[in-house]
Amino acid sequence: MKITYKQRLSLYFFLIFALFTIGIIVFERSRETKFRTEALQEKLDAYTGIIQVSLKKFVDAPQQAMDDISALMPENLRMTLIDRQGNVIYDNAVEKDLLSENHAERPEVVQAKAKGKGSHIRTSATNRQEYLYYAKRTNNYFIRVAFPYDIQVHDFLKSDNLFLYYILVLFVITLLFIHYIADRFGKSIKKLEEFASEENEPENAQIEFPEDELGKIGKKIIDNYEQLKERKKEIILEREKLLQHVHSSGEGLCFFSPNKKVGFFNGLFIQYLNTITDESVSDPAIIFTDTSFKPITDFLSGASINANYYETQIDRQGKIFNVRVNVFEDHSFEIIINDITRQEKTRFLKQEMTSNIAHELRTPVTSIRGYLEIALEQPLDGETAHKFLTKAHEQTIVLSELIQDMSLITKIEEAPTSFKQEPIPIEELLDSLKNDLEKPLSEKNISMEWKNTKGVTVCGNRNLLYSIFRNLTDNAIRYAGTGISITINKYNEDKDFYYFSYADTGIGITGEHHLNRLFERFYRVNEGRTRDTGGSGLGLSIVKNAVLFHKGNIVVKNRAEGGLEFLFKLPKTE
Repeated sequence: MKITYKQRLSLYFFLIFALFTIGIIVFERSRETKFRTEALQEKLDAYTGIIQVSLKKFVDAPQQAMDDISALMPENLRMTLIDRQGNVIYDNAVEKDLLSENHAERPEVVQAKAKGKGSHIRTSATNRQEYLYYAKRTNNYFIRVAFPYDIQVHDFLKSDNLFLYYILVLFVITLLFIHYIADRFGKSIKKLEEFASEENEPENAQIEFPEDELGKIGKKIIDNYEQLKERKKEIILEREKLLQHVHSSGEGLCFFSPNKKVGFFNGLFIQYLNTITDESVSDPAIIFTDTSFKPITDFLSGASINANYYETQIDRQGKIFNVRVNVFEDHSFEIIINDITRQEKTRFLKQEMTSNIAHELRTPVTSIRGYLEIALEQPLDGETAHKFLTKAHEQTIVLSELIQDMSLITKIEEAPTSFKQEPIPIEELLDSLKNDLEKPLSEKNISMEWKNTKGVTVCGNRNLLYSIFRNLTDNAIRYAGTGISITINKYNEDKDFYYFSYADTGIGITGEHHLNRLFERFYRVNEGRTRDTGGSGLGLSIVKNAVLFHKGNIVVKNRAEGGLEFLFKLPKTE
């Protein structure tokens, strides 16, 4: 049976107060008994004093003195006169011939011999009656008096029960008061127990505490619990956010304890780890044994004891991984693995593009500078000077086109949201293009037509859509040859896209390995081709970026009949 807090509290108070009460009763009764005994001993001492005075008067006749004084003493008072050797000289309660036994070892005599006085309650060895003895030492004798230890003496020495009754009543009253106090405490404790019990959900329990100090403490505990519960919810929510972020992060992440025990990791960390170690593992701790991570283990072993951050790169399987270590204040740490292959490739391409741009700009700038220097430094006739200025002007046009094309590619890549999108009728766009290129098409005897484009409307940016068909056409005019035909065909469609074919009947490209690189910036099938025909070298790169901007894709192939064919798709209007 489970004892409640109230019952335990009452029991504890009962035991404590019961021990306290018993101690008081025992102490008080022993003291009262002592006081009564001392009072009786004083009375007996007075009797011995009278006897002692009488003996002084009858020094030579002690027995006569004892007989004379016995008439004055109470009838039940036993008087005994013992010499210093313990021999009984006189005893009014026993015949003399029965007193042959020496009394030197009687307890009261022994005490009187040592202290001058002594008392003892015992049964007489002579007449087998129980007495309260009292002995006193004089110069020549031990005077001993005794009262029979009967009911009268026993009751006289017995403590007064009034104090006992008073203590018992006080004990009962105190127990009732303790029960009341325990009940008040018990109610508050019971409320707290109900609040903390798993059987009652705290949020569903209506707890009302008594209006006392413990009740106030209980209310404060509930308030603190509610605040703690809210903080716990916030922490759990933040933890879920963090875990969601870690799992969806593009970085492989693993947390370790100070003794290198794995705490938490995401799937991408294991994926990157398997790529680097060439093993199928699921335990991130392999990072401390694989030689690919030796710089990491050297750092963590204390080679850089004062550092809390380390970063390195690992090249494996054609990929480049960036590995970072962050050490926290408690010496736990995290290891982050990030695949930076694409970023490194982009960085390399930007470096290459910067080099290509510088190379492409150098040619027209050098030409312009040369023509102008000749025109300024040499005495030229009007016709020759006009010729050099014309050449310089043509190079400025080339330079302007190159800058314009580079600006367009950069804008597509870095600020795609700046291009407004709207429904664009393809036939209207192609009519505009054909009119704009009427002269160069006529000069090269190139025919241009389109099929299945009636009513076709593409959702996109007009300038970028125009640049797709313009650059493809410029490319055909420059490189495909003369007397060719260009055909634009909407050959298929689905729910979201139109599929277009842009084909010419020109000379095509010898060597299919060139086809995969035609969309690269500044790529030339042969080094002198662009120089001879003009152009910035960015036309097909603009085409690809413009198609990608419209969520499409584009490929190129050599036609069996001759010439090139570009296949791409563009989105429908919604």
